[in-house]
Amino acid sequence: MDAVGCLEVRWAQGFTNQRVWFVDKETICYRCGNYMVFLNLESKVQSVFKSSGNGISAFTANVNSGIFAFSEPKLNPSIFVYNYPELGLKNELNGTAKLDYTSLALSDGGPYLGCCSSLPDHTITVWNWYTAEPICTQPQSGKDVISLVFNPMSWLQICALGTTSLTVWNIERSGSLHIMKPSVVDLPSADGVTGAWSRTHTQRSGRGKRPQHCVRARLTPTATCWTATSQLYVGCKEGFLLLVDPESLTVSVLFNPTAVDAIPELKAGFQDLALHRDGLITAGKELVLHCLQIKGTQIEITQTWELEEPVTIVIFSPDYETLLLASKTGQIYTYKPSRSEKMVKVLDVLSGNFVAGAVLHTDKNICVSVSDSGELQLWSIDGFCIGSLSLRAKVTSLACCPVAQYAAVGTVSGHVLFIDLFRKQQPRLVHKIHLYRGPVDHLAFLLVCVFYSFDQEGNYLFTGAADSHVYVLDAKPSKRFSVIGYTVVPGPILSLSTQYIRDRKQVKVLALCNGQKDKKHEGRLLTLLTLPVRDLTGPGCIELQGCLSNHILQKSIYEVPHGLQSSVLGVSEFFAYCLRRKALQRFQLPQDTDHLSSEEVVQLKPEQQVEGHPLGPASLVLSPHHSWLASVGRDGLLHIRETPSMERYIEIQCHSYRLGGVRSVSFSADSQTLITAGARDGSLVCTNLRILVTDEGKGNKATQYSQSMAQFLENVLKVENPALSDLPDWSQESPSPTGSKEPQKEEASGGTDTVDVTEQDESYTNLLSATASDPTWLETKQEAAVKAENQQHYETKEQLRKEFKELQDAMHEMMRENENLPENERLELREFNLDVEEQRRLEARGAQEVARVRDQIEREKLANCYLRDVLKREFWDAMKVKDKAVKAFHSEHEVKNYPMKERSEKELEDLLRVQTMRKIEQADDGSQQDTEEKKSNTTSEKEEEEGHKSAALTGSLSAQLGCSNPYLYDQFNLQTTEQKINQITLLQDVIHQIKTAFNTEFEAVYKRKELELKRMKDGNRRIMEIMAELHIKEELWEPSLSDNERPERALTVEDSEIKVERYLPPKQKKTEEERKNLEEQRSLAAKSDNIKQRALADMMSGQLEVKKEDILKTEIPQPEFDLTKPDILWSEEQKRIYKEYEKKRKELSEQQEKYRNDLESEMKKLQTSIKEATERFDDTLTTLFERKVKSDMVICQEELKIANLVYSVHIEEEFRNREVELSLKLGKKLAYKDELGEELNKHKDDVELFRETYDNIVAEDKLLDKGFRKEFFDMRGPIIDHLYKLYKRRPRVQNMRTQTDSHLFEKRPLCGWVASDGLGQMLKAMEELDSPENKPKSLDPSIWERFCLVRRAKVESEHQVKIKALTLAEMQAFLQKRIVEDETVKQEIKNLTDELDGLHKEKNRFLKDIMVQVVVKRGQVEVAPTDLIPDYSDSVLLHRSVVEDLNRTIRVLGEQKVATMVECKDIRKGIIQQEWERKRMAMQIEDLTNKARDIQMFHISNEFLEYLKETDHESSMAKRVSTLEKTIALNEKTHLKTVQHRQATIDQLKRQTAMKDEKNAILDQQIANMRITVAERRHIYEAIAVEENQEAKTEERYQLIVQRRKLEDLARAQAEDLNLLWAELERQRMKSFPKLPKPPKLPKHK
Repeated sequence: MDAVGCLEVRWAQGFTNQRVWFVDKETICYRCGNYMVFLNLESKVQSVFKSSGNGISAFTANVNSGIFAFSEPKLNPSIFVYNYPELGLKNELNGTAKLDYTSLALSDGGPYLGCCSSLPDHTITVWNWYTAEPICTQPQSGKDVISLVFNPMSWLQICALGTTSLTVWNIERSGSLHIMKPSVVDLPSADGVTGAWSRTHTQRSGRGKRPQHCVRARLTPTATCWTATSQLYVGCKEGFLLLVDPESLTVSVLFNPTAVDAIPELKAGFQDLALHRDGLITAGKELVLHCLQIKGTQIEITQTWELEEPVTIVIFSPDYETLLLASKTGQIYTYKPSRSEKMVKVLDVLSGNFVAGAVLHTDKNICVSVSDSGELQLWSIDGFCIGSLSLRAKVTSLACCPVAQYAAVGTVSGHVLFIDLFRKQQPRLVHKIHLYRGPVDHLAFLLVCVFYSFDQEGNYLFTGAADSHVYVLDAKPSKRFSVIGYTVVPGPILSLSTQYIRDRKQVKVLALCNGQKDKKHEGRLLTLLTLPVRDLTGPGCIELQGCLSNHILQKSIYEVPHGLQSSVLGVSEFFAYCLRRKALQRFQLPQDTDHLSSEEVVQLKPEQQVEGHPLGPASLVLSPHHSWLASVGRDGLLHIRETPSMERYIEIQCHSYRLGGVRSVSFSADSQTLITAGARDGSLVCTNLRILVTDEGKGNKATQYSQSMAQFLENVLKVENPALSDLPDWSQESPSPTGSKEPQKEEASGGTDTVDVTEQDESYTNLLSATASDPTWLETKQEAAVKAENQQHYETKEQLRKEFKELQDAMHEMMRENENLPENERLELREFNLDVEEQRRLEARGAQEVARVRDQIEREKLANCYLRDVLKREFWDAMKVKDKAVKAFHSEHEVKNYPMKERSEKELEDLLRVQTMRKIEQADDGSQQDTEEKKSNTTSEKEEEEGHKSAALTGSLSAQLGCSNPYLYDQFNLQTTEQKINQITLLQDVIHQIKTAFNTEFEAVYKRKELELKRMKDGNRRIMEIMAELHIKEELWEPSLSDNERPERALTVEDSEIKVERYLPPKQKKTEEERKNLEEQRSLAAKSDNIKQRALADMMSGQLEVKKEDILKTEIPQPEFDLTKPDILWSEEQKRIYKEYEKKRKELSEQQEKYRNDLESEMKKLQTSIKEATERFDDTLTTLFERKVKSDMVICQEELKIANLVYSVHIEEEFRNREVELSLKLGKKLAYKDELGEELNKHKDDVELFRETYDNIVAEDKLLDKGFRKEFFDMRGPIIDHLYKLYKRRPRVQNMRTQTDSHLFEKRPLCGWVASDGLGQMLKAMEELDSPENKPKSLDPSIWERFCLVRRAKVESEHQVKIKALTLAEMQAFLQKRIVEDETVKQEIKNLTDELDGLHKEKNRFLKDIMVQVVVKRGQVEVAPTDLIPDYSDSVLLHRSVVEDLNRTIRVLGEQKVATMVECKDIRKGIIQQEWERKRMAMQIEDLTNKARDIQMFHISNEFLEYLKETDHESSMAKRVSTLEKTIALNEKTHLKTVQHRQATIDQLKRQTAMKDEKNAILDQQIANMRITVAERRHIYEAIAVEENQEAKTEERYQLIVQRRKLEDLARAQAEDLNLLWAELERQRMKSFPKLPKPPKLPKHK
């Protein structure tokens, strides 16, 4: 078919990758499956670009150069660089990547591309894509890199964003040599702390250095953005916003969400960042977008925009006029802040994988698709989204109806949804029916795959699923999509296809089934169903339970040799794909099948077989006119073949085979358009079939068939589409299959309709519980059939129930009679069973269930037994001494032993080796010890002190327990690691001896308790006998061993512990019965006739001796006459007999009382002895407990010594490891220094060589300037001068900027690529100067041409000088960096050497500073316990006698001082009393003197004298009153005049105030205008004088700091003066009190 036409991609929908890039001012590009889609934001026109490789993995684009690049997903992938809009391949980059690339980036300043490869090399490479050469490479550097971004200001900086790290790569170059140097940014910790913590620090102690790791959780960077100052804004997942300086690697926290004053709106984190003139645009997890104004470390939100959903991408267009926003769900919005406040949605491709797509049969310009998440969308034939509907259900299939404008959608839970598409912008759900209910344990894998298929004329809708049921529905909306019936095929359905035979009015359905012998996804059985096209609702067509009748539905079963995965039905043939043979096969259907039964299987063989898809499985679709066969597979290829000859085909790579290939394909009604849906790439591709001009007849045939079908169905469409439109929404009127109403919810979100059709398909339990609430159509039909049958046969069933009840009563009566019959006549219960087979079936089921439960119990029992054996072997059998305790009799006190394991052979060998080694060492040192030990004339006190000293210096009291090891090292002689390890072995042996010794004592006490319990048991037995004779009822104290004393009880289970009835198997029951019978026989044989026993019983009542206990039971018989006669009638003989009776009775009573007293005394004696024995045992146990405490103390002392030794060994090991590590680092640094030195010398030589070249070029350029007049020697002087001026003239192209003024990053360094382009621009600009118009008028044209050539040579020379100067500057800067790097390496080597020397010193000090454990008695420690554990670091050991002598001297001096102080106190007391008496008398003298002076100085006034002289006081008073009244009247008159004057003044002031108000109103208006002017001038001034204000503020802040410092110094000095004054005051006050001077403080010795 390759000569017929070709396949062309018309459009592709989907949003595979989350990145979007601008390729020009109005066009963006994004990845869609196997294609790149270019979208014009203004016209909304899309163009699709197919990759030249095997697909698209990572991609990037650069808007300034119009370049986009992508990598292909394959082994040894390549990177393709294209230009836009030409879409021409610029270059193919073949790098060292093995598997894939994780990130690509294009620079703004030149033809440079950065890439990062994935496993296994993780290489970061920078390419010159123009020449396809790698500039520099850094392997094993991009392990977690997810994004690369070039610095817009300099392509020599690249930011590598990792999942947990941030690295800035600096590219250093020297000529053609480029080197990448990393600068790792140390991100702050999760609490925002920067620089305060490091990942590893060293903790110093008094005894050495020990590295400790202190790793704190670091922030996780998520977004980066370069600034115009080459700094980085970094947004973090935790909500932090950072500012990073790549030069100094300093990190500033701009926003901390954990701070108290944090802005709440920014706590949602930062998903992406974009820089704008107005500020920083940030997008978080919430539905808002912020614009931040950042000044220093202060952040202010200047603007906020509301969003419909969270966005993950924020990017500006090149002119910074359009802001592009993209979300994870596939929506892309644009926003133009300068033009409009409204965001415009330019793309609405919901994320997720497409299940299927199809072109509507009723409207070929409309395409419908559905995703696996339930999102249904309508597309125009040009690829524009028209409408959408959210079904909120997991979808499995899609089919479009040819007779009405609707689609049927199948869900995972077995529902069929009918979607009305008549109104394209608002699709709606009009019907829903539940057909299938699959097993819940397979729902997750979508095994309930439902297939839907319409016949060509839309009469029926057929459905199939894994439960082998095929349902037939009426496809016409006027019939309300009613279910006609169903049939069952032999196996789960793998594919379903239909064919309409118009001349026969029949519909044929071909179902590919999975047989029992087939594999899971293959089938060899095909079922062909033939159904007539007529009304099937009449009688006889459908059975009562909904199954189609056999005379209506014809069924034929076929079997093929090999398993098929998909099939499609033709007119008289079908096509299939065989995965085993990787081939497409054609099968011819038999024509005459009337004589075959429906169960007979017909064998078919393929008529034709051609090569198919190499990577299966594959799906097949037949075009509507049956001439073209389309096939798709996991290889992502779409094949189109002609059905008559399938050898030739045309193909196109629609989807990527790495993502599952193609899931589904469908033809349009005219067979010219195909829609394919990817399996996992999230793309939907529309492909056009282009027919060649020479084969237009084949295309016309498909078109004519489509037109004929449209004319044939035109009348049906006119009827069914209005009926479809009249159907109500399912949310308004939702009839269920049973006829009930089920309201559904419909939600609208952002213009997209949402219908809630969520099913309970999460678990099998939910399905079972949902059976009653949401039954399937078949369940409803069966229930209705059962009800109808019950209603029809109601009377018959009632009669049968009555007869059955009578029979049941008769049987029960017979069974009751049988129970009363004799045993020989009684029947067994099983003989009353009427249904023996049912009984056997139930018994078999019960036995099977019992066997299953028994097997489960046995398995659990076996597992528990195994666990018990493991635990017993590990913790019981392995113990040489079991853990047990001894408990006291009269308290809860108990003592436990030491559980011990058997020492291994290795431990014993190590102990023997160490002891042998110590013997040799001690024998070697024996001679020296003998000479030093000869000392005489020692007192007993000194010997005791020496004993105490030796016990203290050994560090433990193990010698007092008799468990000392003679081979132990002295603590002061432990120098080497080997000695310390040997000492640990010996100390462990000492601990073992201590435990063994204590366990020996413990066993003795334990056996004593067992003996005491045995004695107590015997005594209690005797006490119980005495109590029985004395008829005393008391409870005896009978102690026993507890579970802790007998731990082996936990390993055995007593019968008394089992609370349930014990179950015995039949075999064990039989054995138990035999054992009981044997015991009974033995007991009967023992009870047989025994002469000795019988004689003993007859003569002595079965006893060989007479017991004294019988005395208490002995009674003297009373005479009979005493009972029958009164004592008066007794005879003498009777009286004598009675007296003897009384005497014997009295004697017996005395004997019984004596015996009773003896028994009581014996019982008390036994009880006392038991009590004393138990108390003595408790005392012994207390002694054992004290021994246990002492043993624990000694063991802890030995373990402490072992712990110190282990710590010392570990420290020495760390010292050695640290030394080795530093030595390796030093070696590497030395090697690197040598290598760097060689490179440095080489670079110096290169710089010197290039400098010579540069000097030569400069000299040549100067020679050109000097040789100008020589070149034109034949010209006159004025003309030469004029030409020289023109020779120096240059165009203004050098001052042109490379970027437009609107770009944010305006100042860019001129890179080599732009500089090389500068010569061409200069020469182009020189053409204007070389034009004849600029020629002097009197100059000859030939001379002008020669002049132009000379000037061009001069321009080229100057350009070469500039390029060489730039290169030389770069080489010198590169050399300077290498020199600095060499100095840095030297400094690092010096630091490592110093650190290694310091480590050696520290190690030597540690080896000399030995830790010694000392045992000191209480009271001999004089260290202040400042903490829980005293600090002995600056303490010293002294002999006790020194301290005691010093204390004795202190006590004597103290007594003398106290006596002196008492004497001084008495003297001072007398002096103070005399002084107080003197002061009292002086005060009395002063008081008397003051009184005398007051009397002498008393003064009398004139008024007082006049008052004494006058006699008529009343007249005098009247005169005074009249004078006062006159004065008051005068004052009132004066006050009235003053008030009037003040009122006039107030009126005048009011008039003046009104005039002032008028003037103020005019001035207020003027002030408002002046304020506006002042504000404008202030803004202008602030904009102009920012730097001056900053300097002034800086100076002001400096003066404030200086002033504050002076005030602090003054306050500190005054505080010191106050402290001195207070101290002086306290000293003066304390002079009058007696004071005990402090004893002199002992000096501390080190």
